[in-house]
Amino acid sequence: MGRLHTHRHGKSHSIRPATLRTPSWITLSPKEIEELVIKYSKDGLTPSQIGLKLRDQHSIPLIKPITKKSVGKILKENDLQAEMPEDLDNIVKKAVGLQKHLKTNRGDNRNVRSLELIEAKVHRLSVYYKRIDRIPQNWKYKSVVAQLE
Repeated sequence: MGRLHTHRHGKSHSIRPATLRTPSWITLSPKEIEELVIKYSKDGLTPSQIGLKLRDQHSIPLIKPITKKSVGKILKENDLQAEMPEDLDNIVKKAVGLQKHLKTNRGDNRNVRSLELIEAKVHRLSVYYKRIDRIPQNWKYKSVVAQLE
C-alpha cells in the first residue's frame, strides 16, 4: 500500500496473522480477554497500546476472532472510549509539536510543507469521523486552539 504524501511504497510493516481463527495456544476465555481490555483501558492505555500489551504479554495475536468484538467496540460498550479518536489525537499532537518547532526555527522552510501535509491529514480524518459521528459535527482543527490543549 502506498503512502499518502510520498512516492515511496511503504512495504515495511508487521504482518497480521494469516488466519482469523482462534489460535490453539490461547487459554483465556473471551470474557477474560474483555476484562483485560477494560483493566488496561482504566490504567490509561490507548487501544493500540492495549493490543500490543495483549500480543506481547498474553500471546493474543488478534482480539476480534476470539471475542467477536474489536478493542474499540469493547471500550464503547463499557463507556471507556476516549472523546477524541487515537489517530486523530496523535496527528494533532504532531502538528502542534511541529508548530512549536517552526516558531523557534523560522528559517526551516522544509517543515512548513510538512506542517501543511499533516494539517491536510487532520482535516481528512476529521471529515471521516464527523461522518460516522465519532466527533461532534462542529469540531474544527485550528492551529491556535490546538496549541492550547
